[in-house]
Amino acid sequence: MSTLSAAAGLRRLLWLLAGLLLVALFALLVFLLREYQHGQQQAALQHEAARMGQDVRSGLARSVQDLHALQSVAPSPAYWPVVAAELLNTQRKLVHLEWRDNAHATRVQRHSPFLPGLHAARSRHEPLIDLRPVCELARRLDGAAYSGSYFLPLGQGRGIELMELCLPLNRDGRADGYLVATYSMAGLLAELIPAEARRGRRLSWTEADGTRLVMVGELAQAGQPLHHASQLVALPGGATWLLRLEQSGGAEHPVAAALPLAVGALALGLLALLALLARDLRRRQRAERQLAEALAFRQAMEDSLLTGLRALDLEGRLTYVNPAFCQMVGLSAEQLLGTSIPAPYWPTEQIEEYRQRLQARLAGQRSPREGFESVFMRADGSRLPVRVIEAPLVDAQGRQTGWMSAILDLSAQRRNEELLRVSQERLQATARLAMAGEMASLISHELNQPLAAIASYASGSLNLLPSTPDGAAPTASELGPLRSALQRIAEQAERAGKVIKSVADLVRQRDRERAAVAPTDLLQAIWPLLQLQARQQNIELERDVSPDCPPVWCQRTMIEQVLLNLARNGMQAMPAGDPPGPSGLRRLRLSARRAVQGRGEGVEFAVADHGQGISQEQAEQLFTPFFTTKPEGMGLGLRLCRTVVEQHGGALQYSAHAPRGTVFRFTLPVAPG
Repeated sequence: MSTLSAAAGLRRLLWLLAGLLLVALFALLVFLLREYQHGQQQAALQHEAARMGQDVRSGLARSVQDLHALQSVAPSPAYWPVVAAELLNTQRKLVHLEWRDNAHATRVQRHSPFLPGLHAARSRHEPLIDLRPVCELARRLDGAAYSGSYFLPLGQGRGIELMELCLPLNRDGRADGYLVATYSMAGLLAELIPAEARRGRRLSWTEADGTRLVMVGELAQAGQPLHHASQLVALPGGATWLLRLEQSGGAEHPVAAALPLAVGALALGLLALLALLARDLRRRQRAERQLAEALAFRQAMEDSLLTGLRALDLEGRLTYVNPAFCQMVGLSAEQLLGTSIPAPYWPTEQIEEYRQRLQARLAGQRSPREGFESVFMRADGSRLPVRVIEAPLVDAQGRQTGWMSAILDLSAQRRNEELLRVSQERLQATARLAMAGEMASLISHELNQPLAAIASYASGSLNLLPSTPDGAAPTASELGPLRSALQRIAEQAERAGKVIKSVADLVRQRDRERAAVAPTDLLQAIWPLLQLQARQQNIELERDVSPDCPPVWCQRTMIEQVLLNLARNGMQAMPAGDPPGPSGLRRLRLSARRAVQGRGEGVEFAVADHGQGISQEQAEQLFTPFFTTKPEGMGLGLRLCRTVVEQHGGALQYSAHAPRGTVFRFTLPVAPG
């Protein structure tokens, strides 16, 4: 016991040391990052200060060139002030220009327009610095020389720090005086250093002892840690200053701010991961010991078989299932193992039958070697046809401990059998259609002559109407109904002949002549036939044709037959009393309106009823040949209608009609021209 306690104490000590090490590492990383960041900022600031010093020297050199140009452009005192004024306007760092002779007497001078009262408080002839030594040095150097800076009071407690430049002038190889330029020290910083470089920084000229002469700019963030860098600026003539650049430290770098949190989170995550790994290792070792014996048994079967396997003990409890069996029944192994009678995959309506069969198996009755067919129930309630092949499960001592069953899924076999059955039915339907085509051809041939005779007799009767047996001319009231009836007989006989000819052409796949027909004419042609049937069934007919409907391009007789068939089907869907007359729903509506067909214009025809509607089972076979819900029907009407519409480039569709009933629609192309 003391050994276990010592080991546990040692582990705790090791964990404590690891935690302290992580904390120390965290602190070291933060310190190094901050030092590195500070060093980077200081190096960048020093580089910027050197660049600014170079900018000042370069700017002064350009200014000297401009002064040389001034003297070249205006060599006489008369024109010199004008050119000097232009230079002072363009360079605000220059506050005064003066041309002196060799005795240092002023020939001509010009003040900056930006500081007109520069020498109001103290005259230019009372200088604060003697320029003679500077100009003599410039003459010896044959170039520009700079004086030290000095403070010029402006009154009211104000003043300005200035610096003088002396440039020797020569003409025809002889000394011709000096050009003296007065510079504002603050103007040098403001004009020669770009504004972008000065933004958020403070620049100043200082002497060697640190005395600040002039300062330009403001720090971006007051109160922050201050970084500074200095750059020595030495000018000809011995003038030397320090250019001091200051900027605030600013906010801490995002990486540096986030690093402590990241390292802390990493340390905690590492500790948690180590703890989880230790716990998982202990659990894995226990699980491996428990699964070592079962792994060899299950591995050989589960890796090599796609057949479902199950094992039953002598009491009918499930002791083993493989993944294939679980997939078949849609249940997990945890839901199946340990279950007994009734099994969760037994169909509810066959539980008693399966119970008796299992009891016989437990009593010692063996199942056929080839197995037996059964039906299992999936978790979603669907049925699964299977073949079950069982064999005794014997242990190493030769004792039977249960039964091992192999389960074969027969779903694919059943689907193939169903496909074969459907194919046979289609072949039979095709044969019946071929026979119907031959019958249609025969019937059309046999009926054409009687129909032609009927039409001839009707026409002859119309020709005989003007004379009467007594020789008296009949009155219009006596001839009107009879003439109308005979005309109807002739028209319908002719129409029947055209229908029979069109059906024969449809069976023989012949092309038929098409023409432009107004939608109103198509509906008007079948209206008398529909009115007769509608009166018999107490159905109200409605006709609605949009005024903007153009003529359609079609074979008139066949489209009239399609509309007639759809209308008769709609009336047959409303038997007597369904819907009742007082409901106001015993109506059949035929309509036509402009629509879009494919990429062009078309006219959509619709036949809407308030009948019993179409069930899901009827919808699946609605256009199947020889399928009908009418005792006297042949099941070819809708099929022929769809064929005719498709030959016209359209499609016959249907949908539910609120509040009840069905709407059939099809579209015909607009007549060309």
